[in-house]
Amino acid sequence: MKLTVVGGGSTYTPELIDGFARLRDTLPITELVLVDPAAERLELVGGLARRIFAKQDHDGKVVTTTDLDAGVEGADAVLLQLRVGGQAAREQDETWPLECGCVGQETTGAGGLAKALRTVPVVLDIAERVRRTNPDAWIIDFTNPVGIVTRALLQAGHKAVGLCNVAIGFQRKFAKLLDVTPSEVHLDHVGLNHLTWERAVRIGGPEGEDVLPRLLAGHGDAIAGDLRLPRPVLDRLGVVPSYYLRYFYAHDEVVRELGTKPSRAAEVAAMERELLEMYGDPALDEKPDLLAKRGGAFYSEAAVDLAASLLGGGGSPYQVVNTYNNGTLPFLPDDAVIETQAAVGAHGATPLPVAPVDPLYAGLIANVTAYEDLALEAALRGGRDRVFKALLAHPLVGQYAYADGLTDRLIAHNREHLAWA
Repeated sequence: MKLTVVGGGSTYTPELIDGFARLRDTLPITELVLVDPAAERLELVGGLARRIFAKQDHDGKVVTTTDLDAGVEGADAVLLQLRVGGQAAREQDETWPLECGCVGQETTGAGGLAKALRTVPVVLDIAERVRRTNPDAWIIDFTNPVGIVTRALLQAGHKAVGLCNVAIGFQRKFAKLLDVTPSEVHLDHVGLNHLTWERAVRIGGPEGEDVLPRLLAGHGDAIAGDLRLPRPVLDRLGVVPSYYLRYFYAHDEVVRELGTKPSRAAEVAAMERELLEMYGDPALDEKPDLLAKRGGAFYSEAAVDLAASLLGGGGSPYQVVNTYNNGTLPFLPDDAVIETQAAVGAHGATPLPVAPVDPLYAGLIANVTAYEDLALEAALRGGRDRVFKALLAHPLVGQYAYADGLTDRLIAHNREHLAWA
């Protein structure tokens, strides 16, 4: 089995490698190809990957290349983990929206739109190259904003499934609190990428006992603390929102906080420099502890599980993924991309039936879906007016003066990545 990671020079990659090595019975990779245009950091990451495989007695071959076409040729699955513009572009995404009093974040709001505009054309070009060399290959998208990028891939006819680590993070956290194995925890996870709620936590499968009320009663303070939301909010809602909902539920508070501290991009950039120095140490043969602070917890387990199921192996029958709605949420178009529990296999991902969604959540889901429609249109066709309309539609912007100012800033900061600008 050949698996290719595009963006393989990322400092995330050793987390992925560690999962491939530990879970080789689930996903028996014979050749792992890391593709990245940044040759120097690719070799640092590739060297550590080979040492991790060797330490854990994995006999798969690790190949590094800057040649995308060679890297994806013959691959059974291609995993995308790109950051177009690098941490420098992320730094901008997190800062210039604050000038207009709006949240600066790399996956939602104005910063998230900028990332989508930079990313969608690049991802579609990669996917076309994959299709030319191996039309049967699955594309697993971990590149943010996952919902918009996955929708672009699916609309272009690619065999693609989107993946995020939010759900598996909740699954692992809840399993620990409940003292059960993660495989016993089934989430009623509904919404869009980075806009989801856990409405039930069932033990044993989709029809199991819902223990969410017990979780909130016994561990509500800890869960609220992790989400940085007041405990009474969770009690009143009776659900566990994704931590990205804080940008919506406490927007002004978050904006004030972001204006008083360094950006997350600056923190991550400093971490990456330290990590790359570690990766260059020939004695290092395991992922360093510092990597846990970089983000992407349990990413490797989620990726292995999804790839194994898509390729006909031993993955879990039900997984939280990003895929076409196809009537699952009746208030959304069929071609909207939702994030939900799905039956996953060689056929792809089929969402499981979802109980009716409360208007409190359905309204926001529909609003952000409309924004994503406009964002994808702007990413595919360009133009200032399309960017403005997408921003005006976003619930974190929503005023024409803000949308105007943000449009000008977005274009100014991203001109080198926008062919139409």
